[in-house]
Amino acid sequence: MNAEILDAPGGLTLNDVCERLSGEIICRAELCDQIVTSACGCDLMSDVLAFTRPGSVLLTGLTNSQVIRTAEMLDLKAVVFVRSKKPDERTIKMAESLQIVLILSPYPLYESCGILYNAGLSGCQSRNQAVGA
Repeated sequence: MNAEILDAPGGLTLNDVCERLSGEIICRAELCDQIVTSACGCDLMSDVLAFTRPGSVLLTGLTNSQVIRTAEMLDLKAVVFVRSKKPDERTIKMAESLQIVLILSPYPLYESCGILYNAGLSGCQSRNQAVGA
């Protein structure tokens, strides 16, 4: 395995996630010392519901309130909005009340996922699950 991938075997704090993605925290910065060990990059919320682990970070290009509801149902730690897409105030207030960290990243979804994977975050599926999906 590539030594670069073992950069953060114990996970990353949400502050680290933000820094690596050249991001901006727009909600619940006080919770960014939480550690995450896995991430999911997806715009289809039904796939997020089916394949994402609790405690993960979700990367998406969708900015509607359904993303926050999905994050709440799965007990996700944070949502990263890629391509600097910013949710509306209603969605931000919902995330704030549910204590979900929101981060904006200028990178596209594919690059954002690659950056976090190379930093040591795993995907939400094991290899065996991914092959059968």
